Amino acid sequence: MKTNNKLGTAVVTGASSGLGKVFAERLAKKGYDLKLVARREEKLVELAEQLTSKYGVTVTNLVADLGAPADLERVATNIQNDENITILINNAGTSTLAPSTQTSVAKQKEMIDVNITSLMLLSNAVLPGFIARNEGTLINIGSVLGAFTLPISSVYSGTKGFVVQYTRGLQEEVKGTNIKVQLVNPSITATEIWEVGGVPLSALDQAAIMTTEDCVDAALAGLAAGELATFPSVHNQELIDAYEDARIKLFTGSQTGKPAERYLQN
Repeated sequence: MKTNNKLGTAVVTGASSGLGKVFAERLAKKGYDLKLVARREEKLVELAEQLTSKYGVTVTNLVADLGAPADLERVATNIQNDENITILINNAGTSTLAPSTQTSVAKQKEMIDVNITSLMLLSNAVLPGFIARNEGTLINIGSVLGAFTLPISSVYSGTKGFVVQYTRGLQEEVKGTNIKVQLVNPSITATEIWEVGGVPLSALDQAAIMTTEDCVDAALAGLAAGELATFPSVHNQELIDAYEDARIKLFTGSQTGKPAERYLQN
């Protein structure tokens, strides 16, 4: 059933803390109703009460572990059937920062389930409605580690590499429509994911850590500017342009059908 809110409803995953919590606050301030998704019910209830009281918006909590298939299916069905949804922010994520040989299979699978599977299925849940209405915004939170791998980030970087390429593909699918699909690639941000991953923020270069507020505000500014890929902490736009140009040139250069000369035997 359609509501009277002209802005519609924004869905934010991983909303109980970090970037998700700030996204929820910023969107509530703009006047969006909200559906907040996270595992920690008490934090969602507290946040919903704050946002409702402060901004007068309607906030619905969807308590769910997006790494659990039944919970993920329940959330996907809920948002798929809600024609009021105009924004989905796929922010939920988890990490274990350690060599893969020292990381349990369960932890590796959890990263794949949350960072890849849930993001893909929730995107699939809203995009048909966006396409039918020819409007909607999808924001997928990737990472600079989607294009770079550390000795402790092989699995995490792999999951974020999927987010990067999947989001680029979706952008191609909706090209020429009024649907916006944005990829956001933060670097080090002051969120709980570092503690969860086993690397405390105190162990990192403090000058390289961005606040969650700055990261979200940069992401939303990039969205307003029409950016397909937003790198909140990269000051030199030429680096981004050169990377994009090299990526396209490398793909174009692969379309020959013949082995490169360096592989031919004399």
